[in-house]
Amino acid sequence: MHDGCSGSFESGKQVVDKLRAMGFSSGNMPLPLEVPCSECGKTFQMETFEAQCDCGMVYGVTPCHAFSPENVQAAGKDY
Repeated sequence: MHDGCSGSFESGKQVVDKLRAMGFSSGNMPLPLEVPCSECGKTFQMETFEAQCDCGMVYGVTPCHAFSPENVQAAGKDY
């Protein structure tokens, strides 16, 4: 079930679902990332593996890939 760092995801919803299932969604990132919101265009600071922009767009990134904003995926608004 756990793919380690080799797991691949087709969508941000899959990333967030995996984070929630593994209990990592509220875990602190090694270093916070500045992430541009795809919904409202604002940049927000992502401090946990699952985070939400002010407009409600939910984002997730796995611990293995939490070193770059390019790896953060949008799951959907209020997901």
